[in-house]
Amino acid sequence: MTLNTVKNKYYYIASAILMIALAIVSLYVGKYPLSMEKLLSGDDLQWRVFLTLRLSRTVVGIIGGFALGAAGFVFQTVFRNALASPDIIGVSSGASAGAAAGILFLSGSLAITLSSFAGALGAVVIALFLSSLDKSGKNSTIVLAGIAVHSLAQTFLMCLKLTADPERELASIEYWIMGSLSGISLHAIGGNMLLCLVSLLVLLLLHRQIILLSTEEDEARLLGVNVAKLRLVVLLLATVVTSSIVSLTGLISFVGLLAPHGARLITKDNKVGTVILSGLLGGILLCGADILAKTISYTELPVS
Repeated sequence: MTLNTVKNKYYYIASAILMIALAIVSLYVGKYPLSMEKLLSGDDLQWRVFLTLRLSRTVVGIIGGFALGAAGFVFQTVFRNALASPDIIGVSSGASAGAAAGILFLSGSLAITLSSFAGALGAVVIALFLSSLDKSGKNSTIVLAGIAVHSLAQTFLMCLKLTADPERELASIEYWIMGSLSGISLHAIGGNMLLCLVSLLVLLLLHRQIILLSTEEDEARLLGVNVAKLRLVVLLLATVVTSSIVSLTGLISFVGLLAPHGARLITKDNKVGTVILSGLLGGILLCGADILAKTISYTELPVS
């Protein structure tokens, strides 16, 4: 066991402890103060706030941050680009357009969540379909297709904003785009969390193949990798992971970009531990940002 491996283990443990500590703080911090003494005494109002507001928010902060950090690592590895993030193939713009459509034409938070998820997934499917028309199978083709889909989704979003009621619907669209963990119900996150965790587990199991995608395509093919099919599966899984979180929280783009960089700076490699550390740092970033959003101002700030 090398010295670097031993150091990395300490980093993993320290990151996990910090993430858990922030989760505990997040449960108690907010406009309505909670105390362990009152919770243990069975105070009804304290328990209702804890279960309906704080617990769901903390769960999404930790799991969502972990998922966005790990998905960011996957996107950067597959595209061999340090600036790559879920935005690169239209996830965020598709989710925004879908959420705006849900706010205008549907009712209820669940409908908006589903509409946002469908928009994100639809944008990526269109981008991958457009890239498949170029038989060269290069990463640059997917990026160009993603840029085109992003522009179309942004145009659609602008059109929806023009038709929205300025006092009610437009404000809701803008607030959703800012990204926030407030208003997330414990009853509404079950399906999203399950889908996110299953897709994330499959990505972790495919880690070795994902690392092969970071090599030159000719090298990967010589090693027996079907680059086009594997890349398609990996990108769709990473999109599902991202979409399941973003459809709940709105746009939170900084986690998927920053967490993988921090993990690589610490571990100095691209092994399976790096993607796990990316997730831990993502959980720390999102949960920490949410704590600040709840505490640094009289009014709650969007987490982004």
